[in-house]
Amino acid sequence: MAKMTATESRNVRHGKNMPAKSGKDTKKVPSGKITKIDRDVYDDALTELQVELNQLARWVGAESKRVLVIFEGRDAAGKGGAIDSISTCLNPRSCKVVALSKPTERERTQWYFQRYVQHLPAAGEIVLFDRSWYNRAGVEQVMGYADDKQVEAFLDAVPKFEKQLVDDGIILIKYWLCCDQVKQEKRFAERATSPMKRWKLSPIDLEARSRYREYTAAREAMLERTHSKHAPWTLIEFNNQGLGRLTLIRDLLDQLPDTHLPVPEIDWTPLPHEPYVEEYRVLQPIAPMHLELDDDDKSA
Repeated sequence: MAKMTATESRNVRHGKNMPAKSGKDTKKVPSGKITKIDRDVYDDALTELQVELNQLARWVGAESKRVLVIFEGRDAAGKGGAIDSISTCLNPRSCKVVALSKPTERERTQWYFQRYVQHLPAAGEIVLFDRSWYNRAGVEQVMGYADDKQVEAFLDAVPKFEKQLVDDGIILIKYWLCCDQVKQEKRFAERATSPMKRWKLSPIDLEARSRYREYTAAREAMLERTHSKHAPWTLIEFNNQGLGRLTLIRDLLDQLPDTHLPVPEIDWTPLPHEPYVEEYRVLQPIAPMHLELDDDDKSA
C-alpha cells in the first residue's frame, strides 16, 4: 500500500477527509486496555521501525533536510525511553539529543528562545528535544517559576517563532506523552527504590504528585494556543510505554514523505591473508574482570 503523505497522515489523525468505511471493521482496542506486550512481539516491531528510521536518516542526509522533534509530556511518562528507542539505532553525528538543564543566571536574562536556537538542526541532521521551550507553559507555570505575564507572552510568541522555523525549511514535529496518575505514581515509586533510576527522581517530580490536575489545565491551555496548521501537536498515550514508543515512531515515520533510498552495495571481498591477531609491545591490556561463569557461558 502506498505510503501516506505528511498531510494525509495528519488528516487521518485529526479525523479530516476520512473515507467511508467498507467491509469488515477492524476491531479497535480501547484506549489503555493493552497492559503488556510480549517482549518478542515488541522487539520485532521495534526492529522493523528502526530499519525505517535508518532509511529516514539516510534520506535526511541525502536531501540535506533538517528535522526537529519535540518531546513533551508528564513527568515519568516515558520521554527518555522514547527518545532512546529512536536515537540508539542512528548515527549520533546526524541524530542529536538535546536535554538542557535549568537556565543559568545569564540565560535567564536572554531572549527566552535564545538558548534553544543554538541547538536547532543543520542540514542533514535530526534533533530530538527532551523537553523544550514549552517548559514555560508547563513546569515553569505550574511551579511558579514564570508569572502570568511571562506565560502569556510565551503563548503569544511561540506560534510565530515556530512559523519562522517551518518557513525556513525545518521539519517540526511535536509530541505530548500522556499517562494516567496511577501509572505515574508507579513509575515514581520505582525511581525511588531503584539504584539505577534514583537519579531520575527530582524534587520537582515529588511536587508534581500533588499537581497532576494543574499540569492537565496548563497542557490544555497550551494546546489551545499552540496547536497550529504549520506546527500541530500529536498526543500519544504512554500508559503502556512499549506500545507508546511503537505508536510514536510509526507516526513519526508517517509524517514524512516516503524516505526509502537504495542502500549502496558494498564490494565485500575476502582478506588477502589470514586475519591478524592483536600484537602488543608498549602496553598490555588489563586483566579481564573475573566472573563466575557456567561452562555454557565461557565461550561468550
